[in-house]
Amino acid sequence: MHLTHLDSEGRGRMVDVTDKRATIRQAVAAGEIIMKPATLALIQTGNLPKGDVLAIARIAAIMAAKRTADLIPLCHPLPLTSLEVKFDYDEERGAVLINGQARCRGVTGVEMEALTAVCVAALTIYDMCKGVDRTMRIENIRLLRKSGGQSGEITFEYERDE
Repeated sequence: MHLTHLDSEGRGRMVDVTDKRATIRQAVAAGEIIMKPATLALIQTGNLPKGDVLAIARIAAIMAAKRTADLIPLCHPLPLTSLEVKFDYDEERGAVLINGQARCRGVTGVEMEALTAVCVAALTIYDMCKGVDRTMRIENIRLLRKSGGQSGEITFEYERDE
């Protein structure tokens, strides 16, 4: 297996994408944060002391996705054209389900941006709720789908119906 972020001597490097053709790139990632049912109810009703948790988590996710290359050393900076973050509830499990979708016209994929958005949304929810629930767990962050470029469309896991 050839790892593109390593040179012939095993040193880390930024992959040269100079000659790649720009295409519309899209990636969808998901994750979840599990909590006590009472904490989930506070999020749903907007009664947490720090305010509208999901609105803040959405803005944090967008801001983080735009800065992905500053967080991940060998990641190319990309001009994102769209970043959507959606939340859903799984009341039976006491979970906030997070879905992040990144898009751009570029020469490399936006998987890291979608994953970063989901991670930071989960971390923001944790931060805003930790005063009432220290048992929260961030789980199951993964790439669901990507498209664009040489690989075309690849589906790793189907998204939940909305």
